[in-house]
Order: sequence, then structure tokens, then C-alpha cells
Amino acid sequence: MSSDQPDLPDDNDASPEETSSPAATQDPPSAAPTRDAGPAVESGARSQSEQRPGGSSVSVDQRLVDQTKQQIRNLVREIAQLAQSDANVGDFYEGFLGRVVSALAAEGGAIWILSDDDRLELQYQINLKNTGLHDGEEDQARHGLLLKKVLAGGQPMMIAPHAGAPGDEEAANPTDFLLLLGAVHIEKEARGIVEIFQRPGAGPTTQRGYLRFLVEMCDLIGEFLKNRRLRQFRDRESLWGQLESFISNVHQGLDLRQTAFTVANEGRRLILCDRVSIALPHGNKFRVEAVSGEDTIDRRSTTIRDLSQLATAVVATRDPLWYTGSCDDMPPQIEETLQAYVDQSHAKLVVVQPLLPPDDEARKDPEEARDRPPARIVGALIVERFDDDRVDDALQERLRIVSQHSGSALANAHEHHSLFLMPLWRALGRSRWLIQARTLPKTILALLALLAVSVALVVVPWKFELKASGILQPEIRSEIFAHVSGVVQNVDARHGKQVKANETLVELRNTDMELAIEQLRGQLEENGKRMSNVERMLSDARRLRPEEYDRLSGDLEALRETKRSIDTQLQLYQKKEEDLIVTSPIDGQVVTWEVRDNLIHRPVMMGQVLMNIVEPAGPWELEVYMPESRMGQVSARWKELQAKDEDLTVTYMLATHPGNKFTGTVAEIHRRADVRGEHGNTVLLRVKVNKDDLPELLPESKVTAKVDCGWRPVGYVIMYDLITFVQAKVLFFF
Repeated sequence: MSSDQPDLPDDNDASPEETSSPAATQDPPSAAPTRDAGPAVESGARSQSEQRPGGSSVSVDQRLVDQTKQQIRNLVREIAQLAQSDANVGDFYEGFLGRVVSALAAEGGAIWILSDDDRLELQYQINLKNTGLHDGEEDQARHGLLLKKVLAGGQPMMIAPHAGAPGDEEAANPTDFLLLLGAVHIEKEARGIVEIFQRPGAGPTTQRGYLRFLVEMCDLIGEFLKNRRLRQFRDRESLWGQLESFISNVHQGLDLRQTAFTVANEGRRLILCDRVSIALPHGNKFRVEAVSGEDTIDRRSTTIRDLSQLATAVVATRDPLWYTGSCDDMPPQIEETLQAYVDQSHAKLVVVQPLLPPDDEARKDPEEARDRPPARIVGALIVERFDDDRVDDALQERLRIVSQHSGSALANAHEHHSLFLMPLWRALGRSRWLIQARTLPKTILALLALLAVSVALVVVPWKFELKASGILQPEIRSEIFAHVSGVVQNVDARHGKQVKANETLVELRNTDMELAIEQLRGQLEENGKRMSNVERMLSDARRLRPEEYDRLSGDLEALRETKRSIDTQLQLYQKKEEDLIVTSPIDGQVVTWEVRDNLIHRPVMMGQVLMNIVEPAGPWELEVYMPESRMGQVSARWKELQAKDEDLTVTYMLATHPGNKFTGTVAEIHRRADVRGEHGNTVLLRVKVNKDDLPELLPESKVTAKVDCGWRPVGYVIMYDLITFVQAKVLFFF
């Protein structure tokens, strides 16, 4: 029905157009046949038989009146059906108020409901801004007092435009509309108000009909809220039974993984969803540890990885995520991760709830809690539905309860799991049989043996060697690189070829350089012609005026300077042209594999390595890459032996001959640590070797080397890595 219908006329002012108003022709709701049709209907019926002042009868289109009545009946029937349904509160308010405003042909309306803390809150409104209530704080205050007066009295009220409430000068209607106010009762207690903004001008009987209709509609909204409260009580009673079982199961043990699996499986039954997953913290990330209905999970699957990334992204915000099909207004990092997961799982509803430990102190003293850092999140609860994306109050309530108790259970499990030496205490608790009478002698013997081993680890010396990897190389070697950029035209080198110093290896061509040289030669030729012309003109100085002679002399000097510049550029380009021929700097052997196939007719850049040349007939050495963390022991041993004029021994083994051990001596230790690929941050040790002792000489053969660092207790040698880790990572902070 259109909201621009004319208002219901009063008893003394009826017209054919006005009698067709929806409010004037309403019937009682079909769902409540015992209710009276109300003054609005009665006045509409009477207005059909009234006469104008001139004595002529009022002609009414009976069919239009019947159609209007039927539309009103349909709207009332829809409202009654909506009140008996279990629709969401927001959907009910929207459908209810829209139909009531349409039935009364009103300008707008609002629904005000008392909250749990007895504050009157606006639940839904239509065209509230058109009333002008938001224009001034004084108008809002007077309107608020009017609402409180209706709520306190529990009786409907009709207030004319800019009029005050009976018996209260402060409470008033500050709008230009006729206010119809009906109280919403739940079990005989006024818990809300339905407010209708009606256009003024109708007669008293019509206005009373409006108010009676509104009262009947308020009864319907009261029935809906009462039924909803009863459903909540029933759901809560069922929830408490399920919750008792849930709490008993999740707090049954303190094993972290077992608690996570229990929360996932029991939580799915309590929340009434399709799947529940639990993600636990691992460093700065969260990893899915349990999925309802699954005994084990495959961490390598794309779904589990995407779900873990989603949990990590959501927990970083510390706010829950509710996805019902739309990613609007989400942070980009969450939206991208969520979309990737939904594409895999096809879930219609996804909820990610960060789980926090219980904070009793914060509940006792909220002021002190605000000054403390936020609590550490102990996990993430992930709820999914695959065929339904609706979010109702029951789901939110169940999820809140599960989240609260899950956070408490996981926090207890985390605290228990993080106790110092917990595996040892568990083992001792399970090993009480060791001190029983029959096993006591065996236990004493085992303890004595353990004591003997411990003493040996501290007293018995052992050779202390630090292991590192490296390669075998000739001492004389060179990397051949391009001095200028160009395209390879010819490659004279090949793998294994013996070359001499200054022997041509690669020929390059640079067309840009050739073009530049030709341009310079052209410029030089043109400059020479101009110089000849100027010199010829200067040779006949008697025919020239002094100023012309001076100008030509200056031009000649400029041309000579240009010639010198071009000559210099030509010399530089010719030198670069010579660099297009790449030669060997040493006598040696090419060790690069398939060098011609890798280079021929291909562009190379200046500084690019083309090949490697070594001199296998010369001395050989090891390049040992010692980790930086072990260089303290190596340097101390190196200085100690240098003071005694002794060499630091290195034992090594070739990867090509793993059964043979060879020895060498450290010749040099670099004074800088460098990052070398897979070796990490290392210090280079150059080790002299006797190539005659080696069965095979292959450049860049991998070796495993041990540097002799003297003698240490056998326990120190065995647990050296553990000792250094504790010193660097634990003792450093004390």
C-alpha cells in the first residue's frame, strides 16, 4: 500500500476519496477473529452513508473499498503469521513495522524495546529522520520523556503535533506528526513501545481507530517476544544439559592435543554445526591441531594449510571473524586468505573465534585490568557450516559458551604442558616401581653405572675435532669474465683444453660500439674538411678584414679542440674494442663444462663469468667453510699453536673416496665471515695439502674436514653443540 494515501476522515468531514483510505476500511486480523474491528473500521462504515452539507449523498466505489479492506486483511494476516514464526528479531521488526506503517498509510514509525539493563533502545525505524527528531537535543529529550511516560503507564497514547503529554509539561511531541504510541507487553509487563508517525488532519473517531489498530498490533509483537523468550528458555534448558557433558569432557584431562580433539568433537555437537576445528599457537603462527570427526589430519593438505593461515591472520587482529558469504569490509590480508580457504572448502558459514584464558582478576578489578597487557591467545575455534549461512541468537549463545570453556580448558592444558621438566616428572610418577623391594638392588646398580658414566664424561679426555665442509681446489685458478658487454661470436675454449697465457678464448661483438666508432670517424672526417676550409681562408689574410680574421682563427681553434676530443673518444672505443677479445690470464686448463654450447651466439654482460681456468699441475689446497659459531675454538687453537711454531692439523675425506682419510695444515684463516649459500655464515680456512697423497684430483671436489682443537673431556666433546646452544640462547639472558 502506498504511504501517500489520504488520512481517515472524521465524522463531520467525509469525502469519497478519504473513505478509501486503508486505515478507514481495515478489518480485524484473521489470526485473531475475537478482536473488535475497531473505531477505524466503524467510522469508515459510517462515513459511507453520511451526506455532504449540501444534502447530496456520498458516492463511494464499493469495489475499491472492498479491495482496500482485503489488502488490510492480508497485511494483518501476514503480521499475525510473522508473530507466530521463529524469525530472527531483526527480520521480524522489519516485516512488522513495514506492514503496520503501510496499513495505517503513515509517514513512518519506530520500535523501542527495553534492553537487559532497562535502557530503551531503538530496534527498527522507518523514515525517522523525516520527523525532525534528530535536529535538536531539546526535542530529543522531550520525546524521550514521552516514551518513558508511555512505558511507565503501560497504556496507549495519542499525542497531537507539538503537544504535551497529559499531566507532564516536559514530555511532549516535538514533531509535525500525530504520534500514536502503543505499549508492548510481555507477561503483563511493558517492555517496549511501537511509535507511529501519522499525518494530522483526521477526525477524532478516525484517530481512535488508528490507536485501536496499533494496540492490537502491539499485542502481536508482544506475543512474538513472549514466544521468543519461551524458545530461548527451552533452548537454554537443553543447552545446560549438553553443556554439562561438554564441560565434564573438556576438563577431564590436561593433555594439550587430547583437549583440542575433545573441544573439536564435543563442541560440534553443542554448537550444532557441520565441522569444528581447533588451531593452537606454534611460535608466531597458529596451526590446526584437531578437526571434528577426524582422528588424524594431513598437515600437507591445501585445506589444512589455508585454514591454519586463516586462523593466524584472524588471531593477529584479536577480533572474531564471521563470514556468511561476503568478504566486504574485511582487511585485505584476511579477505585474501579467507577467499582461498572458501574456494577449497565451499563453506557457507565460517566463524573464527580467538580463545582467551579465564581472567578472574580482570573481572574483579576492571580498572586494573585495563592497565595490563592483553592476555595471550591460547587457541582459535573455527566453526563451519556447508549448507546454511544463517546466524541466529542460539548459534551465537552456544558459540559464546563453547569459546569460554574451551579457552579455559586449553589455558589449563597449556600451563600444565609448559611446566619445567614435565616429561621427567611424568616419567618419575610412572616409575615408582623402581624403588620397590624387589627392584631396589637393580635400581642401585643402574644408578651406580650412571654415576660412573657421568664421572667418565667429565674426567676422561678425548680428541676434540670440529667438523666443517669444503672443496678441493688448485691454488692457481682464475675466473674468466667479460670486460665489455656484447654477443659471443666465437669460442675457442672447450672443457679440458690446455691454454696458454694471453691465448684467445672468446670473441665478442658489440654493434653499438661499432656504430659509435663509425659515427666518430665520420665526425672526424667532417671536422677535417671544415678545418681545411678555414685554413685555406686564413692563408689569404690580406683579403680579410681584422674582425673576420679573428673569427676564423677562433673557429679553427674550436675545430682543433673538437678533433682532439674525437681522437680521444676513438682511442677509448678502440681500447674497448680490444676488450672484445677475451684471453686467458694464466697457463692452465678449462674446467667449465660445455662452455661453447653455453656461450656461442648469446649476449653477455660486462662482469659476467664466462668460464674457469685452473692450473692442475701446480699446488692444491682445501677451502674449508667453518661455521662462525665454532670459530672461537679454532682461533684459540690456531693462536696457541702459532706461539709454539706448530701447525694446525686438519683431517679430511674426499666425497669421491669416503673410505680414505688425508691430512693437511691450515695456511690461512680469513678475518671476515661471509654468507656462502647452503653453508650459511662461515669463515674460510685455507688448508695446504699434498696432492701426491690424493688418489684423484678433481677441481671443486667436496670434502668433509675435521680441525684438531686439542683435547677435552669426552662429555664436552659429545655435547659441544648442546653446551654452546645453552650458553648462547639460555645463559646469555641471565
